Amino acid sequence: MTDTPSILLVEDTASLSAVYTSYLQRSGYDSTQVASGGDALIELDRGGYRVVLLDLQLPDMDGIEILRMVQEQKLPVAVVIITSNASVNVAVESMRLGAYDFLEKPFSADRLIVTVRNALKHMQLSEMVEAIKERTHFYGFIGSSLAMQSIYRTIDSASASKATVFITGESGTGKEVCAEAIHKCSPRSDKPFVPLNCGAIPKDLMESEIFGHVKGAFTGAISNRDGAASLADGGTLFLDEICEMDLDLQTKLLRFIQSGTFQKVGSTRLEKVNIRIVCATNRKPLQEVQSGRFREDLYYRLHVIPIHLPPLRDRDEDIFEIARSFLVDYAEEEGKEFASFSSDAAEIINSYDWPGNIRQLQNVIRNSIVLNDGQVLTADMLPELLGKNSRMAFQQGSVDNFSSEDSREFLNTHNSTKFTTPKKPRAHNVEPLWLVEKRAIELAIEACGGSIPKAAAMLDINPSTIYRKKVQWDER
Repeated sequence: MTDTPSILLVEDTASLSAVYTSYLQRSGYDSTQVASGGDALIELDRGGYRVVLLDLQLPDMDGIEILRMVQEQKLPVAVVIITSNASVNVAVESMRLGAYDFLEKPFSADRLIVTVRNALKHMQLSEMVEAIKERTHFYGFIGSSLAMQSIYRTIDSASASKATVFITGESGTGKEVCAEAIHKCSPRSDKPFVPLNCGAIPKDLMESEIFGHVKGAFTGAISNRDGAASLADGGTLFLDEICEMDLDLQTKLLRFIQSGTFQKVGSTRLEKVNIRIVCATNRKPLQEVQSGRFREDLYYRLHVIPIHLPPLRDRDEDIFEIARSFLVDYAEEEGKEFASFSSDAAEIINSYDWPGNIRQLQNVIRNSIVLNDGQVLTADMLPELLGKNSRMAFQQGSVDNFSSEDSREFLNTHNSTKFTTPKKPRAHNVEPLWLVEKRAIELAIEACGGSIPKAAAMLDINPSTIYRKKVQWDER
């Protein structure tokens, strides 16, 4: 017997309670037995149960009331209803209130055990899903895609450590947001977070920016000055674009990481600080090492916990979620009434490649809000750039212009069935846009011998976009 039984049996008939208990015991399950609704509520309040076997006919209350309470309080239990008065209405009402299964008396030991076993598996899966429940917002990040969930978990795991973190990713993917998230999750969160862009500071000033200088150390050093290392003491120093750092300074940085000590420019006194270093680059650091532009020993000192941020074009599920968040935030900031996107605008946003990643999306939404008014942001309010460079060119008006020129040219070149639309469409010829898109994609797949990756390459979209749209079509 365990200290916290996993099964609660609520049955007011003592003989039946004994029979059900024996069934459970023979299969290795522990259970607690109660004979009233009041006692059942007390046990549920104590917690620790995963399955409740609930008789609907109790001396002090209807079992449905207990089921309703479980649902309202969102208790993590699977409820199996037991009743001798089975009916379609009772079953439907029980399931509507969240019952996992329904047993009609009399039932066999095998039927009970199979039901309990399935209910326990159901709860186990539910707990696993809850443990990795999608987070749509995480310390400045927006997105619930699997790629971002993995990054959130890495940040959670790495935050308590002092180990250096090396963040890679294209410009605009949120590397500084990632560094700040690591800091905010860590025990150092109440200490300074000091960012330093190694690519934005002149080479001859970089050492002073990191370590500081004393008065008279060089022309213009009119007073003593603390560098980023001193300012970040106790907290986190974020070195962005680390691969832009000069090789001579890389040597000093390596010595600093190894010893925790440094000298200000022009000083002979060693100073010691306690900081965590997080660095980032939009380059491929190993290639920089192989080309001789980045020290190998420094790379391995920094590359303890790697985090790669995916480009926005590989986060199809997140694009519109991020855009919607920006829309709400910037509309409030600018005093505008925008609250949603039109379906046309949403399609353009979802189909664009976003070479500038989140930073570009951010600028596009702000631009559209600042230069327009209304409650719904429409396609014609978006910059023309999006219409010309989207993965699936999309324009309001004529159905003629919906498919991309590239895909049309490809299909014609390969002598497949031509993609044709009326040159001067009339009302009865106009089709829903999703059907036109569906036909264009299906023709591309057929022309590529059924290969979705090849079709996606020719249509200039991600294969995941086609898979996602096929699911949407099947659901229509």
